[in-house]
Parts: sequence; C-alpha cells; structure tokens
Amino acid sequence: MVTVFRKHGMRFVIYTADHEPPHVHVYGDGEARIDILRLTVITQGGMSDRDVRRAVDEIEAQQEMLIDIWRRYHG
Repeated sequence: MVTVFRKHGMRFVIYTADHEPPHVHVYGDGEARIDILRLTVITQGGMSDRDVRRAVDEIEAQQEMLIDIWRRYHG
C-alpha cells in the first residue's frame, strides 16, 4: 500500500498488489474506489457525495502522476 497524497482530510492510496482497472482507494469519512483513467466511482461506502466529488477532482488534477505510480507497481 502506498499513500500517494493527502488532501481535504482524505488519504489517496494505491495498493501494490491490486487489480485492474487502474484505481485509487480514498479514505476519509468513509471510503471510495475511483477509476484513474475514467474518473468514475467504482465503489462508495459511507463517503458523502461531496467528498467523492472532491476526491474525483483531486484525482483528475493528479491523474498523470497517479497513472505513473499505478504503472510502476502494476506494469
């Protein structure tokens, strides 16, 4: 597990032994998994819609870096 960054009280994580599609786990008040390429929510558990939108916005802003990190660990 690699905590890539923290923002808005949320932790953005990429697991080193994970599965496709490329995605980020976001933990805060609840959790969500968000597809890095499509910027879509895969799962949402207990995280408010507002926080999910913030998380998607942050992933979009850091998309290139996140794709690079995903590829480093997953090929």
